[in-house]
Amino acid sequence: MKRIVLFAAFTLFIGFCFAQQSFTAAQLSDMISFEAVDPLQKIFKETEFFDAIEPVADVARGEHASFQFAVRSTKTIHHLTASVTQLSRNLDLFSKNTFIGFVGYTRVGRPLPNPSKDKLNPLSGFYPDPILDTTYMDIRNFTTQPIWVTVNIPTEIPAGDYIGMLTIKGTIDGKSFSLNKRLTVRVYGVTINKTSLWVTNWFGLGKNQLKQLSGGKDSVEFEGNYWKWLHVAAKKMKEYDQNVIMTPIFSLTKITVNNNNFSFDFSKLDQFIQVFVDEGTLGRIEGGHIGGRMGNWYAQFGVYTPYMKNDTLRYKNIPVSDPEAQNFYKQFIPALLAHLKTKGWDKIYLQHICDEPETGNEKTYADIAEYIKSIAPGIKFIDAVHSHGVRNTVDVWVPQLDCFDSNYVFYKERKEAGDEIWFYTCLAPQGDYANRFIELPLIKTRILHWINFRFGATGYLHWGWDFWSENCFEETSGIIPEAGNIMPGGDAFITYPGRGEILSSIRLEAMRDGIVDYELLKMLEAKKPDVAKELCRQVVYEFAKYDLDIKALRAKRKLILQLLSQ
Repeated sequence: MKRIVLFAAFTLFIGFCFAQQSFTAAQLSDMISFEAVDPLQKIFKETEFFDAIEPVADVARGEHASFQFAVRSTKTIHHLTASVTQLSRNLDLFSKNTFIGFVGYTRVGRPLPNPSKDKLNPLSGFYPDPILDTTYMDIRNFTTQPIWVTVNIPTEIPAGDYIGMLTIKGTIDGKSFSLNKRLTVRVYGVTINKTSLWVTNWFGLGKNQLKQLSGGKDSVEFEGNYWKWLHVAAKKMKEYDQNVIMTPIFSLTKITVNNNNFSFDFSKLDQFIQVFVDEGTLGRIEGGHIGGRMGNWYAQFGVYTPYMKNDTLRYKNIPVSDPEAQNFYKQFIPALLAHLKTKGWDKIYLQHICDEPETGNEKTYADIAEYIKSIAPGIKFIDAVHSHGVRNTVDVWVPQLDCFDSNYVFYKERKEAGDEIWFYTCLAPQGDYANRFIELPLIKTRILHWINFRFGATGYLHWGWDFWSENCFEETSGIIPEAGNIMPGGDAFITYPGRGEILSSIRLEAMRDGIVDYELLKMLEAKKPDVAKELCRQVVYEFAKYDLDIKALRAKRKLILQLLSQ
């Protein structure tokens, strides 16, 4: 009996050792594809052919180097992990500055109504977008999985090549394997300490967002854990070069009424803004809209005016000519600006009036703006504007990209007159215009900020940073029930809720790179203006006509770094 037990144990041991044997190099080569692919190339689950590249990132000090690797196997891979080690130079760039994530996939259930000629149509129906925070992943056979690597480049690092090794490990049929790829970060003698493009992504941390971030727990906006999550959001915005913060001034101000006399407590407003100061995010404050349409989309504009009902403060939307509205704003606006001045924030404050005035309601927009200016002559207004008929009341004009295109002469004149010109995208424009839609080539998100440089727009606005649906990892499109307008995939958010953090996306990575491209072009413009303009022109020919060749863009960006290094 003892011999039988010993024999069985020996047999199990031999079987265990055999199962743990590694594959030969030839076997791995036959089973697994492991290739470097340009980070601007979207990799689909069904992608079998990879336009493999030499993984070299040409970067300035103070920006980020991005790499993408594709893994595909004829057999299911279990517990795939990835890590980076440094192979060269005494100064360790990689260990403390590298993020590795698996690119996740999502769907777009409502395709673009007016698609571009280059719209992407994966056979699987899955699009790559979120960069997940998981440390390992199982990969089904004949399914491609991208791995994303981002290296933060310190501003003080010496120029030169930094060579690392990406190692992936996992098991197939119980056997372990390990594969390596060298990658190079080529740092030029160019330093970006701070980006100058004004960038705002409107965001919210309402009940839905807080619940998703908190693992399903209910939280209250502007109370308790809200402030912890606001720090998380502010830090993420700083990381991705956002520097203008949409600030809901009414929600953050405690207003009391006594016989038509108002008093204001701005302590929560201070707490909100201070979070962005603490995280190094704050460049400008974007005060939320004080008015809106008094009905459907074509209705006239009114202003939100507080009143008491059953001992509860409420708001109504009424014409600015109403004495009740004027009584409130004559007290509120001076008090707000005086308070901002005590904090040193008055010079960086911009005020929204109403969103997207158009022909038909432009007069009531101008009426509101002129009345507020009569109370506070020094206040500056910013708005998404589709109309010229607002009597030049706007200080920061933010036309939609296609409106910027069709009215370029007007906006150029406003810039020459001393106004600021930004532009914005949202569910429009579609067609061949650049935008952030998931269905578009990723390079179209990056060159949004080449458009900024090409046409002299010093800022960019988008409404959707984190307006996640409950199933945002499964579906990224939506619909506006009132009008039946489709919300294109990814328009409502460019981030994703993670486990205790806010996750990036490959679109957000591309957008950050575009913001840095803008900065490099501005630096080159100061040194060689004609060269900077011509290089940009060869990427952005017209508002909706671009060179979308990734290799050509990389070559131009490398040339910019070389010219700035001279």
